[in-house]
Amino acid sequence: MEKLIIKVDGMSCEHCVKAVTNAVNALPGIESVEVDLKAGTVTVEHDPAQSPADKIKFEIEEQGYDIVS
Repeated sequence: MEKLIIKVDGMSCEHCVKAVTNAVNALPGIESVEVDLKAGTVTVEHDPAQSPADKIKFEIEEQGYDIVS
């Protein structure tokens, strides 16, 4: 398992937390998803062979949020 911390812009409420958590959890190989609204981060424990970082970031963007590089 690999730990990925993604900086995300635009998350502000519990709806945002649920949208991001549900979208990422739907991917294969995801062990855990933690959204920190205050820090603006999403921390994901995942199997990179099943769900690479690009795929996870894409799913977050699909929910309407911006990835900060």
